[in-house]
Amino acid sequence: MLPERTDVLIVGAGPTGLTAALTLARHGVQATLVDERKRPQVTSRAAVVHAYTLEMLDRIDAAAPLVARGLPSRRITVRDRDRVLVTVPFDGLPSRHRYALTVSQSVTEQVLTEQLAEAGGEVLRPYRLTGLDLDDAGALARFDGATVRARWVIAADGMHSTVRTAAGIPFTGRADTESFVLADVLMDSTMSREGASIFLARGGPLVWVPLPGDQVRLVATVTDPPAEPDAAYLQRILDERGPAARPDRVREVLWSSRFRQHQRVAETFRAGPILLAGDSGHVHSPAGGQGMNLGIRDAIDLGETLAEVLAGGHDRLLDEYAARRRPLAEEVAGFAGRLTRLAVVPPPARPARDVLLRLVSGLPPVRRRIALRLSGLHQRA
Repeated sequence: MLPERTDVLIVGAGPTGLTAALTLARHGVQATLVDERKRPQVTSRAAVVHAYTLEMLDRIDAAAPLVARGLPSRRITVRDRDRVLVTVPFDGLPSRHRYALTVSQSVTEQVLTEQLAEAGGEVLRPYRLTGLDLDDAGALARFDGATVRARWVIAADGMHSTVRTAAGIPFTGRADTESFVLADVLMDSTMSREGASIFLARGGPLVWVPLPGDQVRLVATVTDPPAEPDAAYLQRILDERGPAARPDRVREVLWSSRFRQHQRVAETFRAGPILLAGDSGHVHSPAGGQGMNLGIRDAIDLGETLAEVLAGGHDRLLDEYAARRRPLAEEVAGFAGRLTRLAVVPPPARPARDVLLRLVSGLPPVRRRIALRLSGLHQRA
């Protein structure tokens, strides 16, 4: 049951909301975390947790149980069918996590939920936010049949955030520029499972990511994809873009979906008692697997800052949070956009692109900079 009052109301129990609640709990603050779904999603889009995100999760004792459920990816390889253009290794990262952890978002949410429960927290379901009134005391959140008076409200309710909209925060940028299919499959493959591969092909890029349990995540840009791509559809993409000498064969589709790319960043991450984190504040291309990672890092930063405010710190600290996070969101959105444009260059420019990538592969400092950007460690203070 919803409480009548709470210091912190978190709307949305995806990775961002769960991480914010867990961070607050680790600092002695029991937030009210609500979600409109009756039960957690069992399918997910995000499949990679990068090194800097794992370092930050170490701060709330959530990295180790997640690593135990994931598969370390030691490198990313860029290919043109069977020809390797670039290999970016992670073994030289300045971190105890010298890898990218591949793990389904649903598993990430399970781990965070379990850690939150151990810390005395829970997710209250299903509660749909229907309205939000702001005043000098905070906010009055309206749900179906109930209200909650909150001092602070964290918007962790995604790209179409009801909280952000109610606060009147503009969400500017571009929309619907690319279509993607994504799927988790079982397949027969001779590809190495020690790292992810990006295939650059005439029809567009294909991302091949090994997951625990012999699963593989496929992501591809396409035109007018079906709502639920089946095995035959995914096999055609693999045949056109994937390994040629020893082709992959899809045995079973465990889950599939489609989505359109958006690139938007909120104009501010704070409006009075409203605080944005994750997709409510930024969305962009999935290239590089940056979205969920940035959202988790937002949530830890915000949770630590809000705990300090609730312990007696000045609320200007929350303005500093907003001032920190928005430029990082702009930077990540720009980086993901550049990766996407590199992958989808027109056919006449592709030979020059491939030559450039092969030159990059011979420059260790460049490979290191790319690894640092992908891992997020370049943002580490």
